[in-house]
Amino acid sequence: MALILVADDEILLAQGLSEILGDLGHEVVIAQHGQRALELIRERRPALVISDFMMPVMTGLELAEAIKADVDNMLPIILVTGAQGHVARAHRELFAEILDKPYDMERLLAVIDSIVSPL
Repeated sequence: MALILVADDEILLAQGLSEILGDLGHEVVIAQHGQRALELIRERRPALVISDFMMPVMTGLELAEAIKADVDNMLPIILVTGAQGHVARAHRELFAEILDKPYDMERLLAVIDSIVSPL
């Protein structure tokens, strides 16, 4: 189906999401920080990015700004966030969706499907 990049420094969460998405037929690549995510986006050109907000090296917000400015301003990004949701919402235009942690998996999968199904 689609190539999806998951950017999250909590590797167990990223791997769990990767397994679920893989079972649904998607190919998933994982980056543990924003800078690596940016490198993988340039190399692999995913159809969708799912990013945590708080990551080392580069936050999810900084990653989104870099993607939109330098790589692909049309690349959809889903941001998952804990305590910093108010900061992300101030930059709402950068994201296809912002979900608060802990997020509802059914909601996340519905958003993913709405983004990648038309591709």
